[in-house]
Amino acid sequence: MNLVAVIAAVLIAVRLAATLALSALNRAEVRRHSSAPPEAAAAVMDGETYAKSVAYTLEKSRFGVLTETADAVILGIAVFSGLLPALCRRVEAWGSPGAPWAGAVFILAAIGLLSLPSLPMDWWQVFRLEAKFEFNRGTPRLWVADKLKGAGLALVIGFPLLWALLSLVRLAGREWWLWGFGLVFGFQLAMVVLYPKLILPLFNKLQPLPEGALRSRLMALGERTGFRAAAIHVMDGSKRSGHSNAFFTGFGRFRRIVLYDTLVAQLSAEELEAVLAHEIGHYRRGHVPRFVALSGAMLLVGFGALAWLAGSPWFNAAFGFRPGDLAATFLLFGLLSGLVSFWMGPLMNLLSRRHEYEADGFARAAMAGAAPMVGALRKLSQKNLSNLTPHPWFSGFFYSHPTLIERERALRAHQ
Repeated sequence: MNLVAVIAAVLIAVRLAATLALSALNRAEVRRHSSAPPEAAAAVMDGETYAKSVAYTLEKSRFGVLTETADAVILGIAVFSGLLPALCRRVEAWGSPGAPWAGAVFILAAIGLLSLPSLPMDWWQVFRLEAKFEFNRGTPRLWVADKLKGAGLALVIGFPLLWALLSLVRLAGREWWLWGFGLVFGFQLAMVVLYPKLILPLFNKLQPLPEGALRSRLMALGERTGFRAAAIHVMDGSKRSGHSNAFFTGFGRFRRIVLYDTLVAQLSAEELEAVLAHEIGHYRRGHVPRFVALSGAMLLVGFGALAWLAGSPWFNAAFGFRPGDLAATFLLFGLLSGLVSFWMGPLMNLLSRRHEYEADGFARAAMAGAAPMVGALRKLSQKNLSNLTPHPWFSGFFYSHPTLIERERALRAHQ
């Protein structure tokens, strides 16, 4: 094993060790508060609900240990066993080596094969763990249909995109990575508009929020806060899960508000208005263009690194591929880049948390007080059995939102 492969192996082991250590810290913190929750947590959940949330958190964490370990093992086998180079040679035997279409087929075939071991674990999570805590509402038939639709979309969308990216090397020369960045970034922006129209309806039904007091109230909030959306839709999230959510899709006049039907059922009209005000706050505080710009910058850096690795004689060779085989570089970069980006997680979460606090502040101002937003957050934590006492290091690495107690403290501090 050469130096590059040794470094990759060390990074895989270190990330796994860090993930398992953080998970163990979190479980210990949850157990420490299991019999005597902090006063702030006791105010959110009654004893029975709190005990159930502790059990749910611990069981998810133990299952996470299994999935994280399995993922690390699968990644190690994929990059060090020689299976991927053998697959590449088999695909290239159908056509000329280096052909863009063959590279696209190889990448999709590799991703498909590597995803197969995760299917039993996903099934267990949905139909055992989530069902045990009365969250799962889907059926095996729906689960299989979702997987087949996802695979079909990967082929219909992924193949043309990969073929175009690999073709740019021949068409654009040394600057291919700049054109590649433009292609992918443009595709991402287009999907923001097209996703709710073309893809989301394949999995869920979206129906306009019926005329009535709730719709009038939410539309009035949009007018009052200077935010107009093309429509407010209710999504049938309950056919899969008891978890709830709300989100915006699209840009400008294509903006749509989407509410889970579970959310509509769980919250009062005033609390729904507060949740919507929070989401509007992300737009009004400029978080969306800031996030788009940051994503674009990171994507550009990623393409720059990809071009550098593709031009090196040592990267592909370290894992058994031909130097200069761009399809192999694409796949290896996709598999291994998470070993580096994992350590950037806390920084990204700091920015995300700052945005959440700002959006909460906007909702507090729009609702003329903190009570509606606090009430909504408490109900969502109760219904979702949220962990109210995560370890600070664990939440720093894995929580893009502040904890409920942190958010409630901030909301009331500026009352």
